[in-house]
Amino acid sequence: VQLQAFGGGLVQAGGSLRLSCAASGRTFSSYAVGWFRQAPGKEREFVAAISGSGGVTYYADSVKGRFTISRDNAKNTVYLQMNSLKPEDTAVHYCAAATRFYSNPTESDYHYWGQGTLVTVSS
Repeated sequence: VQLQAFGGGLVQAGGSLRLSCAASGRTFSSYAVGWFRQAPGKEREFVAAISGSGGVTYYADSVKGRFTISRDNAKNTVYLQMNSLKPEDTAVHYCAAATRFYSNPTESDYHYWGQGTLVTVSS
């Protein structure tokens, strides 16, 4: 499966953005998808994950209650709705796919990665 993330940009603190992760392949619904992010000078960290059916989700504590992950398998797309953005959310955001859903996943659980999209939150 090939992934492409887009939708990043510059937003003021308190604002919202929606990221999209478009996938190729006819079996997209069999893959769990996760979002990760990497801030300047920091390691890449987990943000949110969703099961193949969309019925199960998991969030990092830092985004819980502010971000929502969802998917539309008919469109082969996963979304990350980001609300109440903070300057510390500034990072390159990546989407990735795995053959099974993991709660509290790590990078090594995902074998397919898209290119990143930059989210910048100004104070």
